[in-house]
Amino acid sequence: MRRKKWNIQILFIVLFSFWITACGKQADTETLTGNVEEESEEDVAIEEKMEEESEGDAAVEEAAEGERGKAAVFILSRRKITMEKEQVPLIQVENMKKYYPVKGGIIPHTTAYIKAVDGVSFSIMQGETLGLVGESGCGKSTIGRQLVGLEEPTEGSIYYKGTNLAKMKNFSRKNGERQRIRTNLQMVFQDSYSSLNPRKHIYEILAQPMLYHQVSTKETVEKDIAKLLDMVGLPMNVLGRYPHEFSGGQRQRISIAKALSLNPEFIVCDEPVSALDVSIQAQILNLLRSLQKELNLTLLFVGHGLGAVNYVSDRIAVMYLGKIVEIGSAEDVFRHPVHPYTKALLEAVPVPDPETEDKERGILQGEIGSSEAPPAGCRFHTRCPYAVE
Repeated sequence: MRRKKWNIQILFIVLFSFWITACGKQADTETLTGNVEEESEEDVAIEEKMEEESEGDAAVEEAAEGERGKAAVFILSRRKITMEKEQVPLIQVENMKKYYPVKGGIIPHTTAYIKAVDGVSFSIMQGETLGLVGESGCGKSTIGRQLVGLEEPTEGSIYYKGTNLAKMKNFSRKNGERQRIRTNLQMVFQDSYSSLNPRKHIYEILAQPMLYHQVSTKETVEKDIAKLLDMVGLPMNVLGRYPHEFSGGQRQRISIAKALSLNPEFIVCDEPVSALDVSIQAQILNLLRSLQKELNLTLLFVGHGLGAVNYVSDRIAVMYLGKIVEIGSAEDVFRHPVHPYTKALLEAVPVPDPETEDKERGILQGEIGSSEAPPAGCRFHTRCPYAVE
């Protein structure tokens, strides 16, 4: 009996010890779990705080990005506006036409029209030189005379800095704003002798326009004339002489000085070297190039030979019977012509090299069309080697 009691007591003690151990482990586990939960809650709080801070930083970054974006958009918009302003052409021509009436009959009346310029469109940017080339009678000089207001177009629009000159009635006459605009549009004529007054000496020819348009005063006119003569390469002793006392090249320099006397932005050079010797032509072309770069002038250079036109021009337009048949950069038109008429003009240029082998030149066949009754469709098709019936 005693042994059974002793065994029961030992079993009870063992079970009790196991129970105590189990309770201790459970308490430790609960404590550890509580600590872990507390630590996790602290970590969650820290993480939430960090998230709030990151969200705040993100908001700040977004705001900064927004401000930078707005600034970038503002800068880009300003650049765009500036580029748009810079891209506005100084001269823009849209569908310009010039018809001259042909009179006839017992009782004189208009029987037909000479379509000297028939639907021409182009633009010239500030500081650019556009070359206009073509045969005699194709309408080159007529375009130049209309651009400077010596003639009014029959139809179409001529824009100068966005102002439609064609809608200004009697643009060629004296009238406030028109007169101010016309001083900015000058012309160098082909015949320098007839463009200068033979009864006036050079001082009067240069000084009177400057005084009349108030470009200079009586106190400063002599100094301004001296600058003009220096720009065109003439000495001061020419002022007391008359136009007939000069050579062709000297008269053309005087004509250029006369065009520059009113500080123009745009000058039409109407075949300024066609009546000069080759050596003098080179001098005048170099003078025009240097003046264009020095004064940032915008030029329309009218000529026959593609060589001279290519030398001074940024872009070239080719005319035939009142129409522009090809226009592009000077290099593209000169080296890679597209229209058959342009190719024919290039082939007609003589090569100054006796050792160069003679090449077959395409001689244009067919009849030249009439400006009074131009051919239908492409006006060059009567002479085009690629035309088919």
